[in-house]
Amino acid sequence: MKIKICGLFRSEDIDYVNEARPDYVGFVFAESRRQVSPEQAANLRSRLINGIVPVGVFVNAPAANIAALYRDGVISIAQLHGAEDEDYIKRLKNLCGIPVIKTIILDEQNLSSFSLLLRTFGSTPLTDFLLIDSGAGTGKTFNWDLLEPQKVDRPWFLAGGINLDNIDTSIALKPYAIDVSSGAETDGVKDREKIIQLTLQVKSEK
Repeated sequence: MKIKICGLFRSEDIDYVNEARPDYVGFVFAESRRQVSPEQAANLRSRLINGIVPVGVFVNAPAANIAALYRDGVISIAQLHGAEDEDYIKRLKNLCGIPVIKTIILDEQNLSSFSLLLRTFGSTPLTDFLLIDSGAGTGKTFNWDLLEPQKVDRPWFLAGGINLDNIDTSIALKPYAIDVSSGAETDGVKDREKIIQLTLQVKSEK
């Protein structure tokens, strides 16, 4: 199983992940308290050790902006959290061929639309991964029991409120990868010990 530590924006954050060695890290380009500029992300990326994959997190961003970051080597994967549809992903792929993680929100109120989106993005070859979340960076878990009847045919990331208290439960759901942001923080900034512990916990899963 793999793990992604998302929302890095300080030089210390890079030090922590270089020590812990998660599989992926996330730079948030969308509006957020963790938002980074392309210049900041490029600087952080330059300090990231080989073997950790940098992911850019976007919400309805111009495809050309994402393509530029990919061509410049700042990111290796685009994580799309907005209303990006198949046509958007096709345009992005035509521009640069970047791998795509498409986020789908799951809660009790949107089960029918979730199932439709799961079929749509889970069947198109344009989407490389899915990410199932409770919302756009809410830091809250959703009812994970809702995943039980769903069939996810694409490698998928589980996100939303994952922390040291519930990491074992999230691992038991058998996603392709666990995505952690606020759960790896203390007082709003990344916590070295939490990053190391979360990464070890996921990596120990066979």
